[in-house]
Amino acid sequence: MNSIYDLVIIGGGPGGYVAAIRAAQLGFTVAVVEKRNALGGTCLNEGCIPSKALLDSSELFVQARDKFAGHGIIVEPPSLDLGKMMKRKEDVVTRLTRGIASLFKKNQITLVTGTGRLGKPTAEGPLQVIATTGEGEQTLQGKRVLLATGSVAIDIPGLPQDGALVGQARDALEYTTVPEHLVVIGGGYIGLELGSVWLRLGAKVTVVEMLEQMLPSTDQEVTAALLKSLQKQGMTIHAGTRVAGMEQTKQGVELSLEGKVTETLSCDKVLVAAGRKPCLEGLALDQAGVKLDETKRIVVDADYQTSTPNIYAIGDLIHGPMLAHKAMDEGVVFAERMAGEHPVVDYNLIPGVVYTHPEAASIGNTEEQLKAQGTPYKVGRFPFMASGRARAMDNVDGFVKVLANPESGRLLGVHIIGPCASELISEAVTIMSFDGSIEDVALTMHAHPTLSEAFKEAALGAFGKAVHA
Repeated sequence: MNSIYDLVIIGGGPGGYVAAIRAAQLGFTVAVVEKRNALGGTCLNEGCIPSKALLDSSELFVQARDKFAGHGIIVEPPSLDLGKMMKRKEDVVTRLTRGIASLFKKNQITLVTGTGRLGKPTAEGPLQVIATTGEGEQTLQGKRVLLATGSVAIDIPGLPQDGALVGQARDALEYTTVPEHLVVIGGGYIGLELGSVWLRLGAKVTVVEMLEQMLPSTDQEVTAALLKSLQKQGMTIHAGTRVAGMEQTKQGVELSLEGKVTETLSCDKVLVAAGRKPCLEGLALDQAGVKLDETKRIVVDADYQTSTPNIYAIGDLIHGPMLAHKAMDEGVVFAERMAGEHPVVDYNLIPGVVYTHPEAASIGNTEEQLKAQGTPYKVGRFPFMASGRARAMDNVDGFVKVLANPESGRLLGVHIIGPCASELISEAVTIMSFDGSIEDVALTMHAHPTLSEAFKEAALGAFGKAVHA
C-alpha cells in the first residue's frame, strides 16, 4: 500500500478500536491491524462480554430454581440446556463485534486482519508497520503508530495448559458440559466470576488463591462480605494456598496444595486465572527503540508517546489497572490530544467491579489505604436490607460504604456490595470527578423507591444525617 495514514494502530481491542473511531471522527485517516477475525479484543471475544452473558444466564437459572416460588411463580424445577445458553452467549458476542465492524466502515477505517510489528524507524519518512496476513506480508505507513495489543493470561509453571483439562478463561467460557469439580487457581475478578458461573450451573467449585488477603485493591470490609456470600452459595475458597504440583489421572487431575491448606484435590477441570501480563511478543519493540519499565510495561508520557517519537501505547501495555474502560478512555484521550485538545484520564478515579452475585464495585480510596496514608476520614454505611426497592426485589444482601473527609465532607471513596453495584457506582464516580461532597449528595434528589437511595443514605450517614438507618 502506498497510502500514508495519519495513524496506524496495532490491536483492535477496546483501546485500539475506540482510538481508531475517535481519530477518524476527528478527521484523521486510520488503519488498524488486528489478528482476530473479529474486532473487540479479548474483552469482547473471550472476556468481559461472554462472561457477563453467562453470568446473567446462570443467575436467571438460580432464580428460577431457588427464588421464583417465593414470588408466587410456580414452575417445574428448571433443567439446563447448556448448548442453548452457550449459543446465546455467542450471539451476544457476534452482534457486538459486527456493530464495531459497521462503525469502522462508517468511519472509513482500513482494517487489516493479521499480526502487526514495528518496522525500524528511519530519520526520514513515515513509520512502518509490517502486517503478516493470510496472504503474506504487507507494509502500512503511518505518521503515527499506536500500540494497543492488550494483555494475555499468565501461565503457572508446572501446570501445562491443554485447553481441555487445564485451561484459562477462554476455555472456561466454552465448556460443553458442566464440570463435576472445577478448581480455579486465582481468586481475582476473573476467577471468582467464572467460578460463580459454573457453581450456579451445578459444579463443585474450589478457588485456590496464593495471597492471604484476596482482592487486595478492594476495600476489605467489602471483600470479607463478598467471600462470605460466595462461601454461603457453596464455593470453597482456600486463601494463602498455592498449587505445588499436578498429576494427570484417568478421572482428570490431582493437584497438591501447600500453605494454609495442605491437601490433594481431585477434579476434572482446572481454570488458571492467576492474572495477566502485557502482550508484547512479536511487536519488535527493541528494533523500534521502545523502552519498558521495571514491570515490563511500556513507558509513555502524558500524550501516551513512548520513548520513540510518534510511537504511542495505551491500555494494558502501560501503567494502571488492566481494565477495558481504562483502555477505552485512554483511546479517546490519545486521539483528542493528537488533534490538539487537552483531555486527561483521572487515574485516581477508575471504577472496579466484580460481577459476582452480589456484585461488588468501588471507586477512590479504600479504608485500608486511608489508614496507611494517615488521612482522616468518616465512614457512612447503609444496608440494602433497609432499602425499600431492594426489599421489593428480594435482593437485600450487601451495603453501601462511603468514606468522606471529616471537615469538608469531600468524598474519598465509595464501596458497594449488593444489587446492581456495577451501575450504582457511576453516580459516585461522577460526584467524585467533580470533587463533590456529602452536601452535594444531600442536595441531589433521588427517586423513591430506588437502589440509588442507598448511596445517598450512606453518604449522609457519615455525618449522622441518615434518615432510614
